[in-house]
Amino acid sequence: MSADDEECTCPEPEPGIPGWMPTFADLMSLLMCFFVLLLSFSEMDAMKFKRLAGSMRDAFGVQNKLNVKDIPKGTSIIAQEFSPGRPQPTPIQEIWQKTDDEQTMTLDVQCKVGDSEARESGQPEADAAKSALMEKLQGMIKETEQDAVDLANAMRDEIARGEVEIETHGREITVRIKEKGSFASGSATLARKYVKVLKSLQGVLVDKPGVIAVQGHTDNVPIRTSRFRSNWELSSARAVSVAHALLSGGKLNPGRFVVTGYAETRPLAENSSNETRARNRRVEIVLKQGFDAQTQAQVNLLKNSDPNLYKSLELTEAPAFELQPHEIF
Repeated sequence: MSADDEECTCPEPEPGIPGWMPTFADLMSLLMCFFVLLLSFSEMDAMKFKRLAGSMRDAFGVQNKLNVKDIPKGTSIIAQEFSPGRPQPTPIQEIWQKTDDEQTMTLDVQCKVGDSEARESGQPEADAAKSALMEKLQGMIKETEQDAVDLANAMRDEIARGEVEIETHGREITVRIKEKGSFASGSATLARKYVKVLKSLQGVLVDKPGVIAVQGHTDNVPIRTSRFRSNWELSSARAVSVAHALLSGGKLNPGRFVVTGYAETRPLAENSSNETRARNRRVEIVLKQGFDAQTQAQVNLLKNSDPNLYKSLELTEAPAFELQPHEIF
């Protein structure tokens, strides 16, 4: 036999597509479905896309018109500051590249924010902080008003008879005990019925936070007796009598108390008649709840930055006035 006869002949391929083609087609179909699903899950933010396209255009192009014959100049495309995307179409920081020297080989990258843009970007945060502070202060003032209602309920009968007044101003509650019925003329001895009233007031003050300032006041008529040398001693002695009544029983912490006598220096009205002088003879129990250190710092900042908004809270001391029984809560 010849060598040609010994050669093995290859069999003829079967008609039709190869056997691996269906598996390959299935794999391609699955991959296409997978990428279609990925595309359907994604979202296109047109604003971010435009912002990105503009940043890329500015970063890779020298912001200077050059003649075709000029020698190309190098530029740095590395941004010195990262600007996060914002959901609203507001001005953002832009990177500007410029040169006035045609021979400069590199360009400085500067990130600038205009004054108006800085104000616009900072204003919403400042307004939000003020709104949050206003809501917080108004909530605290409402708590003080509710505490005043509780004190008024404890002294309902005396208020109806015009012997006691209660008013609030910001974070302060003033319980005003008039001389009428509480002290005899020129005396610092508290009437027995008022001792019982102050006992009821004591039970309410136990649960109310704040400093308790007991303040004595008189009219401008001088006094000089063996017991009191001046209105200073009389006003102080009356304040001490009220403080002793509130401290009896040990329910209230003495550290919360401040006792002061003001004599005739802080009148409610002009000492021009018997009626007005009678209004000025009183003892006031002022519950000062105030603010914590952090809130007080925010209030001081608000006072300096926005005086009109601060005045709307009515936190500053206002002139006292007499309330009629039907006007109290």
